[in-house]
Amino acid sequence: MIYRGRVENGAIILDDDVRLPDGTEVKVEPVDAPAAPDATEHRTLLERLENVVGKAMGLPEDFAEQHDHYIHGAPKR
Repeated sequence: MIYRGRVENGAIILDDDVRLPDGTEVKVEPVDAPAAPDATEHRTLLERLENVVGKAMGLPEDFAEQHDHYIHGAPKR
């Protein structure tokens, strides 16, 4: 007999409240396996964040050098 289900948080959950006895050996075969990401689609961090780069307004001129001071309250260097 073939049972259908899905993976949730790493566990296989069978449809229709099917209960198999503990220790039952099963064979799992993905029906619609997610497509593997294309190796050519790897983007750099800059490419992934390009929509937010340079958007901050009103920051102090020394923010890049003194970000620990402004964000965490550390003494200025």
